Formats: sequence, structure tokens, C-alpha cells
Amino acid sequence: MASFPSVLRHGCAALFLAGIWAAPINLPAQATQSGAPTDVVIKNATVMTVTHGTIEHGSVWIHDGKIAGVGATVDAPADARTIDAVGKFVTPGIIDPHSHSALGDDINEATSPVTPSMMMIDAFDNRDKALYQALAGGVTTELLLHGSANMIGGQAVVIKNKFGLSRDEMLFPNAPRSIKFASGENPKRVYGRRNEVPSTRMGNFEVMRQAFEDAKAYMASWDAYNAKVAKGDKDAVAPKKDLKLEALADVLRGKLYVQIHCYRADEFLTEEAIAKEYGYKIRAFHHALEMYKVGDKIAPTGTGIATFADWWGFKDEAWDAIPWNAVMSMREGVRVALKSDSNDYVRRLNQEAGKMVHYGGATEEEALRMITLNAAWIIGVDDRVGSLDVGKDGDVVIWNVDPLSTYARVDKVYIDGDLFFDSSLPGFGTTHFSGAMHDAASEGSDDEGDEQ
Repeated sequence: MASFPSVLRHGCAALFLAGIWAAPINLPAQATQSGAPTDVVIKNATVMTVTHGTIEHGSVWIHDGKIAGVGATVDAPADARTIDAVGKFVTPGIIDPHSHSALGDDINEATSPVTPSMMMIDAFDNRDKALYQALAGGVTTELLLHGSANMIGGQAVVIKNKFGLSRDEMLFPNAPRSIKFASGENPKRVYGRRNEVPSTRMGNFEVMRQAFEDAKAYMASWDAYNAKVAKGDKDAVAPKKDLKLEALADVLRGKLYVQIHCYRADEFLTEEAIAKEYGYKIRAFHHALEMYKVGDKIAPTGTGIATFADWWGFKDEAWDAIPWNAVMSMREGVRVALKSDSNDYVRRLNQEAGKMVHYGGATEEEALRMITLNAAWIIGVDDRVGSLDVGKDGDVVIWNVDPLSTYARVDKVYIDGDLFFDSSLPGFGTTHFSGAMHDAASEGSDDEGDEQ
């Protein structure tokens, strides 16, 4: 049997953590052999590349954690570890661009409507079982966001779902920084019931504009100080460092991707006007249930959306939601991704994508793109994950049937070429976690949190 550190490194720690370790277990060769092979070949599969079509009876070669070959055949070494995936399907790892997994009840710092210096990494609990459940659904990357209590919330953390490893080992290396904004009902409710600003949409946007006016003044004071120093003024006094204003200044400098919780068509237009006024770009609107009304106006800005497939009616802002929103917006030129915002939905994002074929007639590739490459773009990591292309990270999922089917089940998940989930191993099957999944379904929502 593999040593505990070896098992831990390859994700099998879930067996220990769940208390369901059964011995003896025949672990994959990749986890049991010292000097494990660095080459893995998945062959005879239906390979859904996302970027260059679907290859019947295709192969994917992963070398040293990167995709080294994709095609009908690959030129892998003879001693590569080979998985015969005949009758199965292979896709890139699923990417969730809006998650609150592993943040517990710390998703909102609801003590002020402007908290951009909050860091979600400080709330990240890498032991959360929701991460393992997402992994079992083929999710390999997640953007863990601040909640939507505030007009300007905290800064997100991006993870690779290497469940069983340390917190630092789960961080996505050099992922761009994102920050969470929110407008509409949530900040209105949180502060309005305290009789504080903002309690209206007018208050929402006043708070936002004032925050950026403060940031501009802060930047100007530092610019003036730096100019004096550059001229040799030894008496120049540096302004006081302010973490909140530093973060807002980074938004204005374009150093933070702006991710905005927003539902209504009129608010998309207001948010874009404010972004233009202060000179920053919006990366994506999240939820965006009324984007179908103004997709032609938002598409030219380059702003994407991360939306639900068919959630509706759960709050006033969601009454005009329609399940055709994603495809209609895509047809207008908007970059569309699907997301979970739920420890329950994250386990079946593949099925959410499948709905897009039904609602609006998306092709399989367009639907799959919504949970892979487009989601990766929203996070800013599409150059490294989101499709099966040579040079990208070896984040690969093997499915028993077409992943857009309701019958689809994950067989294996590789992240950076390492095996992190294998349904054939005792303890890895979802039956052991059925009760935990039921518990998880109620963990992700918060009355002051992201969507309820």
C-alpha cells in the first residue's frame, strides 16, 4: 500500500478524512510506484477538445503535468501509463467561475458597504468536503468569491481542486486577482434594514461613486509625493497607507478583475457607465438573468457573464429570468459561462451545460465551452486551462458517457497530470457521500450572502 504522504499527494486523503478507508486497496500505479511515470495517455475515447472539435477514438497525452498531444494518435513514449477509455468521453476540467465553497459563513464582511481589502484567501478552508464533491463532478478550478452584501466586497481566491493537499498547494499559480462588486437587492437589504446607506439603488451607486472619488484623491496624493521624491525633495512626507484605498486604486489601475453580482438590465447599463466614467473594465456580470434584454449593448464592451442555466423567481430581481438567457446572450456576442454559486449545483455543472442544448439550441461544443473555456476567461486563466490544447495544464476528466447527459458520471479526474479522483477505487464513489451532499446543498446560501 502507498505511504500516507503519497496517498495524500494524489487526493486519496479524502478516504481518510471521510473515515471510510478500506484495506487493502489497489491504488493506481501513478500513486503507488516510486518514481511514478510522468507520461499519461488516455486513448480510444471521444475527445471533446472545446477549441478544435471532437475527435472520435482519440487520444490525450499528458507529459509532466501539461498536455503534450491531442489527436487520433499521439507520439507518447512507449512506457507511458495508458488508460484505455474505449466508449468513454474526455473533456477539459470543468471550471466554476462563481463559487463560495470552502468559505463557510465568512463569505461576507457585512460591516461596511465597501470592503475591497478583504482577502478571501484568509477564509479559505481547504478541508471543506464541498471541494471533494465538486471534484467528483469534474470541477478542477474554482473562483472563490466574496458574497454580495456589499457594493464593493473583497478579493477572490482561485484554486485548483487538488483536494487533500495543503491550502497553499491548492492555489492556482499566478492567477489574476479578482474583486467582487454587487448591486441591487442584496446590499439594499443588508444596509436598508439597519437604516444605513445604501438602502436604495440610488444609494448603491452613490456609495460606489464616492468610493472611487476617494480612491482618485488617494492616488493623487501618492502621485504628488512620488513627484516630489523624484525631484529630490528630502522633506516630502508620504501619505498614510490605506489598504481599502490601495485596493480601490488597483481597480482603477486595471490590476483587479471586476466581477459584479447584478441581475437587472438597467443596472448592467449603469455599471458600465460608472466603469467608463472612472476608467476601469468590468470582467463579468454574475447572475445576469436579464442580459437577454440588452446583450446587443453589452457585447461591444467585452464584458462577459457567468449565469445560471434556469434559476428564476427566487427574488424580485429574478422574476424576468428565462432559461433561454444564456444562448440568447451568446447569439448577441456576449461571452457566456455557467456557474454554480451553490455547493449543490457545482457537482453537476455538466448537466447545467446540457440544458443549453435544449434551451436555445446551443451546439454541444458551445454548451461545453460555457463550463470550460469561457469560464476560464472570466477568471483570466484561459491561456492555461479550459480546453484540450497542447501546452495547457493537464486538467482532464474522463466520463462514462457524453458529459452533457443526465446519466454522465465522472470516472477519473487529472489535475496537472496527477490523478485526484477515481470512481473505481473504494471510497471514491459518490454513494459514500450521499448524506454529505444532502448537507452541502444548504451550506452555500446565506440571507446576507450570495443569492437568497
